[in-house]
Amino acid sequence: MSSTKHALGFGRSLPLDEWRRPSWRIHQQGSDTVWALAFLVPYVGVFVAFVAYPVVFGLWMGHDPTLYGLLMSDPRFADTAINTLVFVAIGVNVTMFGALLLSGFFMRRTWWRRLLLAVFLIPWALPGFVVFTSIHFMLVTQWGLLDSLIRAVTGEDGPLFLVSTPIAMASNIVAYIWKWLPFWTLIFVAGRMAIPQDIYEAADIDGATGHKRLIYVTFPLLASVYLICTLLDTVWTLGDFPTVYFVSSGAPARTTEVLATYGVREAFDFARPYLGVAAMMSALPILIPVVLLLMRRVRAAGVQL
Repeated sequence: MSSTKHALGFGRSLPLDEWRRPSWRIHQQGSDTVWALAFLVPYVGVFVAFVAYPVVFGLWMGHDPTLYGLLMSDPRFADTAINTLVFVAIGVNVTMFGALLLSGFFMRRTWWRRLLLAVFLIPWALPGFVVFTSIHFMLVTQWGLLDSLIRAVTGEDGPLFLVSTPIAMASNIVAYIWKWLPFWTLIFVAGRMAIPQDIYEAADIDGATGHKRLIYVTFPLLASVYLICTLLDTVWTLGDFPTVYFVSSGAPARTTEVLATYGVREAFDFARPYLGVAAMMSALPILIPVVLLLMRRVRAAGVQL
């Protein structure tokens, strides 16, 4: 009899969860798994189709070493690489530093500053095509708004912004800063709001006011945020296409192009897609060391990503 009870499970102490868990709950957990898989499969399919496959196919298209030999033989490619470095270095650093300073200005709690902040965010809120096309028509030759305004005021022709390579390159950088400065300013405003006010009160007692508060209190506390924002902005700017394409279109004579516009022109305008992909992949030796360096500094600062 005891063996029969043992075989049937009598006299065996079961966990409390097994006694309380009805059979319908087990079936419900199985259905949850099915629903989770049903929602996961479309996401995986979209990821494979629109992320994994294009990346792998792009790497395959640009794997031929002869493509990079053709790039190096093109003197325009060297100028494009230099333009990309200048565009990224000036655009990212000026944007980050300017956003840090402007975030302190917008932290003042006055109604007109809040209204000004709402107006300040408009260039970022608008589509890039609208912003950059508007700037293009302000600068284009003698029919541009700025040239026409200079002629109306001084009676002389303006500098023809998109005819001079330095001025056209500077216009691209200014347009990029104009577009993205509001976004990063808003990020730093949020970072400043997370700093406890007790720290600022203690700094006021110690005599840290004005620029000393920025140097010795605010910036050290926002250093990790500043590094992460710089990392993201660097990655995004290396692949930025709309700014240069819509503002200067590489004018004059493709002397202000960056790697993104150069690759698109080679792939579509000149029907050399493999060379265009290789041009875009040539940014990897620049991108990877920058990312590794910034990630190392972020890790050294103790930031948990």
